[in-house]
Amino acid sequence: MHQDKLSEFTCENPELPPRVYEVGNATVVELYGDMDLVGFQRTLPHLDTVTAGPARLVVVDLTRATFLDCSGLSLLMRAHRRLAARGAALRVVCSDPMTLRVMGITGLKATLSPVSSVREALAPPRLDP
Repeated sequence: MHQDKLSEFTCENPELPPRVYEVGNATVVELYGDMDLVGFQRTLPHLDTVTAGPARLVVVDLTRATFLDCSGLSLLMRAHRRLAARGAALRVVCSDPMTLRVMGITGLKATLSPVSSVREALAPPRLDP
């Protein structure tokens, strides 16, 4: 494949770091681009800092992630384990059908319980009557 044709497959911002911000007692981490091995290496220090912090809820927003493979799943599961070990929670925002399919095929969809928006992720859990 010619180099010019490859440009359509590249991420708009391949080296854009995660955006991290606070909403109340929660920390939101927006991930960008491909969550493959390179994305894992770029994102891990940021996510490790957040998951070691005081937030009781960490929301990982995959809305702007363009691809997720086993490295991306590993990143999410690492965050989940680190937060669970200190009694905190992880919520994942994702509505991309392919990413949701990968989560489902690997059996991680039940563990990660993705929701479709940051607003939904930040909402208090509903108690069933």
